[in-house]
Amino acid sequence: MACFFRSRSPAGGVVTAPAFHTGFVVHGQTSREDFDPTVIRRELAVIRDDLHCNAVQIIGGDPDRIELAADAAAELGLEVWFSPYPLELDPEQILTLFRDCAERAERLRRQGASVVFVAGVELSVMNRGFLPGESPEERVERLMSRPERRADLMRELGVRINAFLRDAAATVRERFQGRLTYASIQFEQVDWTPFDLVTYELIRSAEVADRFREAVRTLAQGPKPLAVTGFGTAAYRGAGDRGGRVLEVVEYDPETKAPVRLDGVYERDEAGQAAYLSELLEIFETEGVDSAFVFLFALPGYPHRPDGDPRDDLDRAGLGIVKLLEGCRGQTYPDMEWEPKAAFSAVAQRYRR
Repeated sequence: MACFFRSRSPAGGVVTAPAFHTGFVVHGQTSREDFDPTVIRRELAVIRDDLHCNAVQIIGGDPDRIELAADAAAELGLEVWFSPYPLELDPEQILTLFRDCAERAERLRRQGASVVFVAGVELSVMNRGFLPGESPEERVERLMSRPERRADLMRELGVRINAFLRDAAATVRERFQGRLTYASIQFEQVDWTPFDLVTYELIRSAEVADRFREAVRTLAQGPKPLAVTGFGTAAYRGAGDRGGRVLEVVEYDPETKAPVRLDGVYERDEAGQAAYLSELLEIFETEGVDSAFVFLFALPGYPHRPDGDPRDDLDRAGLGIVKLLEGCRGQTYPDMEWEPKAAFSAVAQRYRR
């Protein structure tokens, strides 16, 4: 449902915020079935009041849902990062989505809200037409499987993705007059000229932990404000070391692609998830990052099942900082069907400062 972000305002103050998950859409199917406006507003109020945020990133694939959540966030006084998240679309379909969302974002901006438009996330991997392959995993595998050709393939990808991003930026700016960015992967080699902010998906794994801080410092020294998105981990032991491979422990239904169970027994480690997020937020703050979005508030489809086979407790692999409950309400928030994890408190403490 949400990720979290802190941003330094143009005046030099600090703006805190999350990104709110309205449902990923793949081949017409949404990952978040329930979308009650009352619940949406309540969750956004928790994000503002209890996580001490004053902005929110609204992500998803349904423009109506994004707009509904964005309107509610703006009414609560939150800055809105309006973030359509295309999945398995071709370039023209992506532009169609952006046109629709840019018009909605501009309407909200004209009503007085502070709005940033995020023109997609990891487009080359998550969508068709940039890399060969029928899935994100297959596209990355093909890109990385030939070391002798990898540099050339990445340069070719950079040409394709930058040509598209120039068109995308022009398309959005025809309809939206606020600030614009794109959530990229570093190997896309984005030309940031058309954008107001530089945004990277940065995930720390054991392989890069020793040089992660220095890399963040280098990126933050650029001429434009730096935002970091997509970083987070799960609540099983060793999850933080896996980086972007954290969900590889999940078995999925071959037809629906829905998560079914874990592929083994993984020790629950909420303290480890909390420590990971706290460490990264400290790095981003001290090394000059403008905005940092924790991935994520809650991940639909990964419920907490404390009883029975631990392999059925999908929340252990879920990236949320709250655990989704099945058929019951939480104790901390009796009106919500989730309960905060240790990571919730860790993020709240960091943002309170």
